[in-house]
Amino acid sequence: MTLARTLALSVMFAVLFVGLFAGCSGDDTADSYTDDMAEEHAADTPEATDAAREPLIPVDTSTVSYFTTDAGEEITGYMAVPQNPDSILAARGMDAERERLPGVILIHEWWGLNENIRTAARRVAGEGYRVLAVDLYGGSVAETPDTARGLMQEAMGAPDRLADNIASANAYLQQEARAPRTAVMGWCFGGAMTLTAAITQPEGYAGAVVYYGRVSDVAAEELAPISFPMIGFFGADDGSIPVSSVREFENTMQEVGNEIDVYIYEDAGHAFANPSGRNYQPEAAADAWDRTTAFLEQQLYGTEAGDATGDDDS
Repeated sequence: MTLARTLALSVMFAVLFVGLFAGCSGDDTADSYTDDMAEEHAADTPEATDAAREPLIPVDTSTVSYFTTDAGEEITGYMAVPQNPDSILAARGMDAERERLPGVILIHEWWGLNENIRTAARRVAGEGYRVLAVDLYGGSVAETPDTARGLMQEAMGAPDRLADNIASANAYLQQEARAPRTAVMGWCFGGAMTLTAAITQPEGYAGAVVYYGRVSDVAAEELAPISFPMIGFFGADDGSIPVSSVREFENTMQEVGNEIDVYIYEDAGHAFANPSGRNYQPEAAADAWDRTTAFLEQQLYGTEAGDATGDDDS
C-alpha cells in the first residue's frame, strides 16, 4: 500500500468513524457507543464455555506480525489454517498447485483478541479458509466490562491507527499469504469495524459479515462505492442497536444499489452469538453461523455451501 493511499484511508476512516459512533442516545461523542456496550455487557465475563465450537477438521495456528505502527510497535494477530489445504481445494474442484485458500479477517468484540475469538478463528478456518484474527488493542485483553470500556475508548481515539491495522491485515492475506480473495467479519465493536473496513476499502474484499455492529448514521455516498455483498445479523432486543437503525441502513444500502442481506432475530439481544456471554442464544447463533458459512462459500469460492465437504449443519 502506498503512503498516499494509506493517508487517504486514514483520513476517510477518521471522518467516517465520527459519523458511525456519534449522535447515539442523544450524545454527540463516541463515548455513547462505549457507554451502550458497557450497559449491554454489564453482567458478562469473557470466559469461553462449552458452547464454543472447535473446527470440524484439524487446523494449524500461529502468531503472525501483520502491522507495524508509526511508533514502531509490532502488532501480531492469530492465524488459523486448515492442516491439509490441498484437500480443501480438491473438494471444490480446484487445482491445489495453482490455487490458494481464500482469506478471512476476523475483528474481535470489545473484549479484545481473547480465547473466544481464537476459537472462532479456528472454527472459520475449519470451513476452508486462511483466517487472520486481528488485534485492535495492541496486545491487551479485557477481563471485566470496565477494562473493555477503557480499551475500546482508547482504540476509538486513534481512528487512523485502526484504519491502518485492518488494511494491513488485508494486505498481509493478499500479499504474504497470496489469498486470491478475502472477506472481513466481526462481532460487536468488530462488527462496526467491519462496516468501516468495507467503506474505507470498497473494492478490497469479496464480502463482509457484520454481527450486531453499529450501522447508524452512515451517509448514502459513503456506502455507494462498496462493490461487494454484505450480510448482517442483529438481535431484535438489542438495546444498543435499535432495529430502526438497522432497517435504515439496509434501506440505504439497497437504494444505492448494494447487495445486502439482513437478519434480525426475535428474542435475541446484543452478542447473541457469543458463547461466553449471558445473551447467548443457541438457535439464533446456529442459524447465523449457517448463513455466514454459506455466504463465505459463495463469495470466496463461488459455490454453494453444500457443494463442498466439511460444512457444519448446526
